[in-house]
Formats: sequence, structure tokens, C-alpha cells
Amino acid sequence: MKTSGLLLKISLICSLSCTVVVTQSDEKFVQCLESHHNSSSNPISEVVYTQKNSSYTSTLLFSIQNIRFVSPWMPKPAFIVTPFTESHIQAAVVCSKAHALQLRVRCGGHDYEGLSYSSNLPFVIIDLKNLTSIDIDAQNRVAWVGGGVLLGNLSYEIAKVSPNFAFPNGLCPTVGVGGHFSGGGYGTLLRKYGLAADNVVDARIVNARGQVLDRKSMGEDLFWAIRGGGGASFGIITAWKITLVQVPDAVTVFTVNRSLEQRAIDLVHRWQYVAPKFDRDLFVRIVVSRGGGSETTVQAAFNSVFLGKIDRAVELMKEGFPELGLRKEDCTEMSWIEAVLYFSDLPEGSVLEDLTRRNPNPRTFYKAKSDYVETPIPRRALQGLLEFFYEEEAEAAQLILAPYGGKMAEISASEIAFPHRGGNIYEIQHLVYWDEEGNYESGRYIDWVRRVYEYVTPFVSRNPRAAYLNYRDLDLGVNNIKGDTSYGEASVWGISYFKNNFKRLVRVKSMVDPDNFFRHQQSIPIIGTNI
Repeated sequence: MKTSGLLLKISLICSLSCTVVVTQSDEKFVQCLESHHNSSSNPISEVVYTQKNSSYTSTLLFSIQNIRFVSPWMPKPAFIVTPFTESHIQAAVVCSKAHALQLRVRCGGHDYEGLSYSSNLPFVIIDLKNLTSIDIDAQNRVAWVGGGVLLGNLSYEIAKVSPNFAFPNGLCPTVGVGGHFSGGGYGTLLRKYGLAADNVVDARIVNARGQVLDRKSMGEDLFWAIRGGGGASFGIITAWKITLVQVPDAVTVFTVNRSLEQRAIDLVHRWQYVAPKFDRDLFVRIVVSRGGGSETTVQAAFNSVFLGKIDRAVELMKEGFPELGLRKEDCTEMSWIEAVLYFSDLPEGSVLEDLTRRNPNPRTFYKAKSDYVETPIPRRALQGLLEFFYEEEAEAAQLILAPYGGKMAEISASEIAFPHRGGNIYEIQHLVYWDEEGNYESGRYIDWVRRVYEYVTPFVSRNPRAAYLNYRDLDLGVNNIKGDTSYGEASVWGISYFKNNFKRLVRVKSMVDPDNFFRHQQSIPIIGTNI
């Protein structure tokens, strides 16, 4: 991998391109912040980075995961604010609004299209990396979680309180709770307990007027919207109150790899029929990728966790999916937190404490798209799909198939803003990585994932072709406006992400942020706009 050298090069270029003279208007913005936050115990000047600050570049690059968006020609923020308190955020909101600066809110830095740290208009980044408190009430099985907490830290701290407590969040430990919870994040517990957002019971948000609201004061409409509708359209969420779920003392994990020569296509085809109907304690996803070794091959990894012991896991697989040929020796029993580490993308040999590391892996370029599947894809179509992985651009590509069913089929599509429930048998994440220096050859990789996406069009959901908000995709809506065009391109991506919930999200947005202060390229529009 050339990523480390590439990051150094980008850092140096960014340092040069970001060194500018601070203008009088810049000074006025800082003065505004200080006048709206005059606490001597937490001076706001200590958490504001201007473009002349020596730590500006390192702070900007600190959590950016997709280095597609750190090229020297990308617009840089006028200021970065790393708040320790809600009052810091309140001042930043008031002063950004007063000085006609857009806000971008960043937590883990995994935004797939860089919208949390880029803009074509003058902007400020609010980086929540210092809001990392986790207050667990074991007796009542709830926790307050700061808006800047990362998923790995959350899982680790919950397990320290009890090995039988967990939270149904996602698999990547460096993802931040802010975008994950508000976008409808999911993990291996989704068939048992639903989404992370399904288990949120309160939140604190700074609105466009700089007010701090909790569930009671924000009202049920806004609380509904920030659970699956994306928090950044409505304000800055500083903390979440979550309900912890229960897991057994021992869980079973396995990963069974099958190549095309080992009937991978037949197994993927059969998986579509059985995985959504398994006992809800059994989660079996598929990761399709280029296999290792000297010869190019394509393999499907059947990657699973069962909330119970090995014997029962093997029994359930023999009953529901005997074609895979799972054996006891393929399985390992471990604690829940060890399973979290097992499913993470951390390097082999990592230990539990590594779940708390902010940036354990080299960062790279990537592009993703998503789909929902309502009826099994025919075997012949699957064969054509997997053949894409023989192409040069697919060396580091993946298809990740996540099964639905269980709890996901029982929750109403309108219960929270996230709409993708019953009727879906699984979700697809189309994902391609690359690491060429300079990003000059990125087009052919992005073209590859777009061609894969186009290929599966006849076999995935339609009217609308649904998409997952947390796999943000700016391709949606471009030159493809059909039907209701009340909100321009937003009519396409809005319906794809939110289906029938989109119109309610527009009403809530118009009510709580009528000036459309919190906006980006795919933020919820207000009534009367055409974006």
C-alpha cells in the first residue's frame, strides 16, 4: 500500500494551500465567538483553528477517512471548532449564521461523500471529537453517549460494565455515533434488536437558533426525524440516550470462504432464501471479494455471529442452510466484545484495547453505493455480477450482503425516519477501494462501481430504487429526475433514502429550520425550495 506516503504528500500540499492571511472578517468571527462564550473555565479561543494556525492542517486531516476529499483543490474550511461544551457549539452556530458561513458537523469522518468536511461555500467545521463522555446506568440499562464517541469506544465501555450488555451499532470501530445513529446505523444485532436508532430514547441537540433541546423540548416530530433522517439537516446532536440490549455469556462466530470453484454462486443464491428466515439470534452476511493467492479468484465469505453456543449454531445451520457444510471446527465461541473485535476491520492480532484507537488503519480512496433486494436475484444474474470481480479495478472491491428479517420486518416503516423494513430480504453495499498516488486514476474505479450498480438495476428494489443514507451517494438524482420534481434532485435521492417518510422530513425541517441554515448537498430541503 502507498497510503502512508500519500497522506504525507497530501498533508504537505494541504499545509501550503491552506496557509492564507487572516482577514478582518476572520477576526470578527473569532471576536463573535468570544463575545457569545465568555466562560473563563472553557475559553472558546482554545478550540478554534484558523487557517493561519500551525495545527490547522493536522486538525483538518485528523479524522478524514476517505482521502478522495483531501486533495489540494478541495475547498478548505475557514475555521475548525473542536468544542468541549454545548456552549461552544451554541456560539459557533450563532456566529456562523451571523457571518453567512455554512456549518459542517463531523464526528468519525466516515462520510462517504465528504459532506461532513467539505463545501463549495465558505464554511466552518464543527468537529465533535472532544464530546466523548459515556455515562452508563447499569441498573436501568441505559447510557448517555457524547456526540463525538466512536463505536469501538462505545462497545468497549459497555462491555467493561457487563459482558452481557451490548448495543446494536455497526462494525467499524472508528465510525462516530453522530452520523451512525442519526442515519439509521446497523450491525450484526439488527435481526435481533433492530437499528441503533431504534434503541435511542432521548437526545440533546443545538438547533439553528443556538438553543439546546432534549426530547421533551424538541418535540416528537424532530425526535422522530433525527432517528434515521440524518441529524445534520436539523442541528448538531451533542448527546444520545440509548437503551442497552442483552447478549449471552458466549456467542459463536464463523467465517466460511467459498470460491467460484467451490459453488459460491449456488451458495449465494441459496443464502437469499434462507438468511432472512433464520432464527433472529443468527446473523449470516456475505462479503464478496477478490480471493488471495497467486491466481485471481473470486470468493464469497459467509460471515456469522450466533447469540449462543457452537452446538446450537451448527444445528441451526444444518436445518436452514445445509448446503454451506458448516462444521463445529469452523466455529469459535467467545464473549460478545470479542465478537465485536472479530467483526471489526482491525488488523489480525489486534486486542480489545485496539477498539478504542481512533485511526488504527491506513486511510485510502473509496466510493460506495447501496441497494435493497426484495426478491432473490436469479443465479445467472449472480454469475454475471461476480464476474465483475475479475476486472483489474476490483482488486480491493467488495459486495457486502446484509440479511434482513427478524426484528427488521416487525418495525413499521414510519416508526422512525429510516424506512427500509419489511419486504426487504437483504441490503447490498457496493464498495471499491484504490490507492494510486495523486488520485489521478480514480475515474476508472468509480466507473467500475457505477457499472456494477447499473448491472443489478433489474434485480433490486424499484419505484423507488431504495438507498441507504449512511452509504451516502451523490450520484443519486443526477440526470435522473422522474416523477415528482418538487425539490429537484432531492426528489430522487430523498425518496430513495427515505421513501414515504421524505415528505414528513421536509415538513419537520421547514418547521425547525425555516431559513435552511443546516444544509449541504443532500440535506433535507424546506418547503418551497427547489435544490
